[in-house]
Amino acid sequence: MIDGPYFVLTVLGVLGTGLVAGVFCGFSTFVMRGLATLPPAQGVAAMHAINVAAVTPPFMAVFLGSAVLCAVIAVVTFVVWPDEGTVELLVGSALYLFGSFGLTMVANVPRNDALAKLEPGTSEAAAYWPAYVREWTMWNHVRTVASAGAALAYVLALT
Repeated sequence: MIDGPYFVLTVLGVLGTGLVAGVFCGFSTFVMRGLATLPPAQGVAAMHAINVAAVTPPFMAVFLGSAVLCAVIAVVTFVVWPDEGTVELLVGSALYLFGSFGLTMVANVPRNDALAKLEPGTSEAAAYWPAYVREWTMWNHVRTVASAGAALAYVLALT
């Protein structure tokens, strides 16, 4: 059984990755669906506002803090190499660091940046909007599963 400070790190890993999974799940299951029903100009404008609001301290503390925590858990696991939970801890860290945080940087952020360059009422924005919604949401599904998988792996490491 994992104990002491290592136990606390792992519990915090469960909480952080689980919270991020919940945010991503909300976007995949109803936010993006709702935005997709709007006329393109309104959907683009709303997504602009959401993308600005997302990079504020509350969400970034959870999102980036979880990435740091997962990296710490991975390093500590390699150094300590516990008798139990090693595989689960490393899998959880990899799922979040690559499948959630890394994927955000290579798939979702570039799409957000491209959308940010478009004015909501233009024909370019209207043409890009359906592809943006489809592709962004697809990658968000992957981030949701990876974050939830990380939380599950950390829970399994605690059992």
